[in-house]
Amino acid sequence: MSHQIIKDLSTRYTAKKYDASKRISAEDIDVIKQAIRLSASSINSQPWKFILVESDEGKQRLHDTFANKFQFNQQHAKEASHTLLLAFDPKFTKEKFTKRVDAEVSSGHLPAEKYDSFLGAYAFAEMNTDENGSNATWTKAQVYLALGNILHTLARLGIASTPMEGVDHELIGEIFKAELDGHVCEVALAMGYQDEKEDWNFGLPKARLALNEVIEVV
Repeated sequence: MSHQIIKDLSTRYTAKKYDASKRISAEDIDVIKQAIRLSASSINSQPWKFILVESDEGKQRLHDTFANKFQFNQQHAKEASHTLLLAFDPKFTKEKFTKRVDAEVSSGHLPAEKYDSFLGAYAFAEMNTDENGSNATWTKAQVYLALGNILHTLARLGIASTPMEGVDHELIGEIFKAELDGHVCEVALAMGYQDEKEDWNFGLPKARLALNEVIEVV
């Protein structure tokens, strides 16, 4: 199939080795930031925070979070052009959701008279909130919607990426405490340009199950 979307997804892969000398342009970073902001989430909750690591100081801090485990991903901290920390709010309250509803009205998307009705959508979060006020399972799921969006954005831009669940959320929580502001990071995304000679995963064909094994048409 020749459709551009299929081309994007067919060429996207998980990079294993980055060329540290290559940087993502400021123009592409602007596109990536806007794509992140425009990511979908249930009830437009946006229960997340994203930290873009790009400075040498930030990369060193990220490198330090691999001190105890997941060292196989540590090289990406300094070699990738940028790394995105995707963090979720483990206690997303109705008060926090109110800020999103305010934005719905101020943007012109939601008529003011429907404010209370839209605020009632917080029931979806309440259904996933335990007795301790934690709805982390639900808010973490929203982060993965953003991750999927960003992966396709990077593929369209011709930028390599490495999704990493192999990160130490406890050390990230300590070292990036100020930036996280109560959010929790359990997944990160390295971004940049692959070292074609050293990246063993570069240029290999896609390995996916057959279409009729994953999609049932009824």
